Amino acid sequence: MKPVNETVRKIKRPVKIMQYGEGNFLRAFVEYMIDIANEKGVFNGSVCIVKPIERGSLEALRAQDGVYTVLLRGKLNGKILSEKRVITCVDGCVDPYKEYEAYAALAKSPELRFIVSNTTEAGVGYDAGDDISLKPPKTYPGKLTKFLYERFVFFGGAADKGLIILPVELIEKNGEKLRQCCMKLAARWNLPERFISWLNNDNIFCSSLVDRIVTGYPRDEAETLAFGYTDKLLDTGEPFALWVIECENPEAVEAEFPLDKAGLPVIFTKDMRPYRERKVRILNGAHTSSALAAYLMGLKTVGEMMSDKTMRAFLEKALYDDLAPMVPLPAGEVRRFATSVLERFENPYIKHDILSIALNSVAKFKSRVLPAIIETQEQAGRLPETLCFAFAALIRFYVGGGDYKIIDETPVLEFFADNASLPPDRLTAEFLSRVDFWGRDLTEIPGLADSVSEKLQHIAASGMKAAVEDFLNEHITD
Repeated sequence: MKPVNETVRKIKRPVKIMQYGEGNFLRAFVEYMIDIANEKGVFNGSVCIVKPIERGSLEALRAQDGVYTVLLRGKLNGKILSEKRVITCVDGCVDPYKEYEAYAALAKSPELRFIVSNTTEAGVGYDAGDDISLKPPKTYPGKLTKFLYERFVFFGGAADKGLIILPVELIEKNGEKLRQCCMKLAARWNLPERFISWLNNDNIFCSSLVDRIVTGYPRDEAETLAFGYTDKLLDTGEPFALWVIECENPEAVEAEFPLDKAGLPVIFTKDMRPYRERKVRILNGAHTSSALAAYLMGLKTVGEMMSDKTMRAFLEKALYDDLAPMVPLPAGEVRRFATSVLERFENPYIKHDILSIALNSVAKFKSRVLPAIIETQEQAGRLPETLCFAFAALIRFYVGGGDYKIIDETPVLEFFADNASLPPDRLTAEFLSRVDFWGRDLTEIPGLADSVSEKLQHIAASGMKAAVEDFLNEHITD
């Protein structure tokens, strides 16, 4: 069979986007969207991929001329979907460690307008030891600062030659953090004040929130997927996607990057906090509030949990009754997002092990679930009972005794090693009072310790499955 790149015709478009990173996520998320926007006629640009670190290879991309397939499978808006798209918007890739001059030449391109990056959470950090004389500097902020300086020099500091920076690393305020790193490096490298002003004022550092599960190359089924061509870069993922782009002037960025006009799930806003809270509390909160109880019921994957009537009912109650109401967005919008989360959890093409969700559950519970408990008590004068049960399930899981290894920070593990034998009421009180775990003494929240310890005692006496069933019988009415 022919390779995929011999089955399509690429349209030559100006390179408007330079992308640091060649991984599965970017290819099935950013390039996927650019490809559709080009097809719909709302954007006319291609992507040049830059290898962000020294290890790794671009040879597979080059062998296929940057052409590859994205296969999205799962449930979306109530329908089972399987969509294949051959991506043709990649126009070249560069290894700055071996081809520095070709990489630096991109800084001189008048058509370049955007920089996208996914260099992992650790990639956006300030390193005082980075050196502008290196070709390239070792860190991503170092590379970006030097690249922008070379662009500034070549175009004489022209204001319209600043770029729109779109990091997608999974850290809060990623654009602002990246901007601060670049500003620090520019000062440390004694770069001209005119450049520092241009860097700060004429380049737009957007922060972004991205969401799509990308599972990459399907090794177990690649041979059975008959596309009529070979594709060593086949990239699989779920249909759901969301890209929230935050900046001071969202209308101006949207005008140049109108992906939403192609019907793509891209939101431009001055404040992404409600969308971040929606993702953290609904998607991540649903995982954290249900996974440990499900595992103690003998369920090993999210798919198994969704197929179990008892745990499905518990999850839906947690999601719709206790997590969603505390998200600061319109109720209908939040409910639709919650429904999409259930569809994502049902995806038969994604095997998500519950034990992977269980890693570092105390910190996850603090950020994903605890705020809804506190806000419900403060705003409604009641406790969200489903989340209190989830708290009890967390404690029961950490007490251990099963065929699993608990992975968390040392103080958490030491706490349970020292206190696991305490009776439920004392164990709960000791755990909730740990300010170093929760940021405050949770025993001060009216009724919380009693509610959690009562449910913990029920779990210990009856087992998790019976305790969940009894809880649902008590709190769900027809």
